[in-house]
Amino acid sequence: MKKTTVVTLRDVELKSPLMIEGLPGVGHVGKLVADHLIEELKAEKIVEIYSPHFPPQVIVEKNGTVRLVRNEVYAYRSSDLDLLIIAGDHQSTTTEGHYELCNIFLNIAEKYNVKRIYTLGGYGVGKLVETETVLGAVNRTELIDELESYGVEFKEEEPAGGIIGVSGLLIGLAGLKGIDAACLMGVTSGYLVDPKSARSILKILCKALDLEVDMKALDERAREMEKIVAKLREMEQGVTPVTSDEDLRYIG
Repeated sequence: MKKTTVVTLRDVELKSPLMIEGLPGVGHVGKLVADHLIEELKAEKIVEIYSPHFPPQVIVEKNGTVRLVRNEVYAYRSSDLDLLIIAGDHQSTTTEGHYELCNIFLNIAEKYNVKRIYTLGGYGVGKLVETETVLGAVNRTELIDELESYGVEFKEEEPAGGIIGVSGLLIGLAGLKGIDAACLMGVTSGYLVDPKSARSILKILCKALDLEVDMKALDERAREMEKIVAKLREMEQGVTPVTSDEDLRYIG
């Protein structure tokens, strides 16, 4: 494979949908939210994206067959809300690939007349966290008051190092195309897959979208991860990264 390939599985009719990006990143926070939404809303896959900018590996399915790493776009339609959800196995491993893939996502957004984009991710602080805090960043100041009303926090010069990867780049490039965009970042340790942080983002996203989603599956994952965190707190001060297969079973 020498170039990125976009495979359209189905063309659908959508009414000015919102776009949600939830690719793997810090704590797999965005991925957990996107995967949960796709499952609970029974969203339909309409696009697959394959690229040489993804890691050189395949995914082994439950039946032993393999498939190439990919990104996917799903569509959800209802009487009062249409969504496009970006999910997938990995982000690009190259700078060029990040720009190329973000432009592909924006081309899809323009095709369907997307009016706003939400990108989702984790904000790693390097220590275990108690609170369910969601930080925000936007490409238009007019969005701040609205998102603060849903519980999103905006802190001066935070994240200090900027937002790396698709979640940041996509909202920046969206601004050049006149599309409103916001990044929602769940505060997380950065050491563990964090369904608790994902749940905090999902709650805010549901408020913003006026959407009801069953959170039982995500709640259960959060409870199981809290047991692991409790064990870590019993250890000496400091955090030891968890690497066992059992503890990382949320990585999709």
